[in-house]
Amino acid sequence: MHDQNFKNLILDYPREALEFFARDEIIDDLSQARIIPIRQEQLKNRLGDRFRELDTPLLVEWPNGKREALLFVLEEESANNRFSIHRLAHYCLDLAELMKTDRVVPVVIFLNTGNRPKTLQLGGDRHLYLEFNYLSCDLNRLSADDYKDSNNIVARLNLPNMDHPRQNRLAIYLAAQLGLIHHESNPDKIRKYIDFIDYYADLTEQELIEYQQHYQTKEGDIMGIVQIWTEQGERIGEKKGEQIGEKKGRQAECITLLTRLLRRKFGLNPEVEQTLQLLPDMAVEKLEDLAEALLDFDTPNDLQSWLQQQ
Repeated sequence: MHDQNFKNLILDYPREALEFFARDEIIDDLSQARIIPIRQEQLKNRLGDRFRELDTPLLVEWPNGKREALLFVLEEESANNRFSIHRLAHYCLDLAELMKTDRVVPVVIFLNTGNRPKTLQLGGDRHLYLEFNYLSCDLNRLSADDYKDSNNIVARLNLPNMDHPRQNRLAIYLAAQLGLIHHESNPDKIRKYIDFIDYYADLTEQELIEYQQHYQTKEGDIMGIVQIWTEQGERIGEKKGEQIGEKKGRQAECITLLTRLLRRKFGLNPEVEQTLQLLPDMAVEKLEDLAEALLDFDTPNDLQSWLQQQ
């Protein structure tokens, strides 16, 4: 489960993943780089041989020639006792031979703290013939407080995996969700990574109740739209060809939530009530934009100004 979660995360956000998990090796802006996922299974000497599968190998190329290409080998480990530095060394040597490069950066993402070998040395009494090291990203040792406002979506999604006091669990959960909604505009990916956050936050039923009662601030209310997208997508997305129905369903749910938010923020105001009459004629995308813009409104005049600009 963890392997698939992190494979998806790295492949969906390769630049952000490298900048976060392998920051010690990233010395240049990756926006100019081309990142290419490469085949996971290694070529066999004989077809009957077992293959070794990597988590996520990424080839990073700089078309402008600023740097020579780098091959990153990212592996996730949830249990320290399953980590094998020998296996990782095999992976890297195989890839180096396959890709004809010696510029290989092994990166291991650990979900839990614990003892594990940090270096592999092969040699005799007089000489050292092979020394192998890797970059280590120990999520559990990172302070969630240091990343709760990060602009890196991979860092924000992993906030629940970082170190934080138990009494801050709900605040960290909210910060992770806000990071997702602020840095991802694709509704399908929002649904996908809401599940990622929920899985690693692993809130108890009591914590979920407390979250709804005490953390549904103006930001939390906006996150209600994400939950609606998720639930609506699960219900309607079961059958193909129902895209129109899904859009209307999302529109109705957004209108319901916006009505509650506007009345709660400004009370029973004539200008607000007039605006509510316009919502059914607005496209889903505009409704979603309005929900996010609502965070910055202080008066009904702000609402009217926003509508006039659309």
